[in-house]
Amino acid sequence: MEIGDYARYKNTGTVGRVVAKQQEAGVEWIELDNSLLYNAAYLEAASESDYKASSVKDRAVGLSLEEVEEMRKELMKAERHAFATGGGGG
Repeated sequence: MEIGDYARYKNTGTVGRVVAKQQEAGVEWIELDNSLLYNAAYLEAASESDYKASSVKDRAVGLSLEEVEEMRKELMKAERHAFATGGGGG
């Protein structure tokens, strides 16, 4: 992979553009445009369309205020569920 290429981290599906490369202790590390370093062995080539599809900013374009509010409500509901106790004690 070269600087400017698109790459996908196999473990999470994170897609980014390669901005830097470095070697350390025999391991090639690649920095993506999210400012994180990844072991090159765990990256695979991706396309520009993969990159755009994974961008939160791109996914949010065109959402109505009502859609954003519905997403906020769903998130709050999920957070309440995550903190609920199993014994019914609240």
